[in-house]
Amino acid sequence: MDKVYVIHENEEWCEPLFSALKNEGVPYENWHLREGSVPLDSVPPNGVFYNRMSASSHSRGHRYAPELTHAMLTWLEAYGRTVLNGRNALGLELSKVAQYEALKKHGITVPQTTAVVGDQQLIQAAEHFPKPFITKHNRAGKGLGVHQFQSVGALKQFIESGQLEPSVDGVMLLQEYISSPDQTITRCEFIGGKFLYAVKVDTSEGFELCPAEACTVGEQFCPTDGSEASATKRPKFEIIKNFSSPLIEKYEQFLKEEQISFAGIEHITDANGNTYTYDVNTNTNYNPQAEEAAGIFGMNEVARTLKKAVLSNK
Repeated sequence: MDKVYVIHENEEWCEPLFSALKNEGVPYENWHLREGSVPLDSVPPNGVFYNRMSASSHSRGHRYAPELTHAMLTWLEAYGRTVLNGRNALGLELSKVAQYEALKKHGITVPQTTAVVGDQQLIQAAEHFPKPFITKHNRAGKGLGVHQFQSVGALKQFIESGQLEPSVDGVMLLQEYISSPDQTITRCEFIGGKFLYAVKVDTSEGFELCPAEACTVGEQFCPTDGSEASATKRPKFEIIKNFSSPLIEKYEQFLKEEQISFAGIEHITDANGNTYTYDVNTNTNYNPQAEEAAGIFGMNEVARTLKKAVLSNK
């Protein structure tokens, strides 16, 4: 049996996958690409290569891991290796602009958004933008850099005080603020390009919404640290039973055409029933408490999908 080569930059996020692969009896090799080299004049090993590179790698000190991964995937694809979540998936992971334009091609509604470089240009764009609005990073993850503003004046003051942290790629997004009546968003998980489940996510405490139990932002644990909800507080993550939406078919077609095997796609519904898709995560993680409660385990399904890919790899 060939190996699965797991390409990533976050050991903690991959431990559940490595455990699942061991349980399925799938040989694997850990390719941690925080740094390294790509031997372009050598032939890559045979096997199945699973890219789990994250747009938020820079927040863990791995600034150029995505660029190294792009070089690695280019090399692997040039030799015809089986790559799951390849270069196109990586491109969408690293750019919300690319995500939104790809989603719109498939008839999927996204929030009104303007891409901006430069603080003054951001202020000028906001003057003609619906209020309230949010800023966010084009290349981010876990909701890093998301701030809500009620006015252009508030944005200007925030910028002048030095509080608006720049996006690592220099591109800031100005986006209409979509308000959910119950302060939740829905994240749909796809494995092998097919829908697995939808999870309701409580956004009442902020925007850092990575589902992984080990998720951290700098020195601060994000709100999804795996702690149990109190008797008076709803769970941060809760899998929705028998979830159904016309978006699922559109999402699956989007993933197929964009050559994405594994993803979590997030959407929000406003008080008028309008639904907006605003994020595609090709490096998807799963919340252990929500899965335990529902009896569905994403990483186990990922491992089984990878096992099938290895067995059919030629």
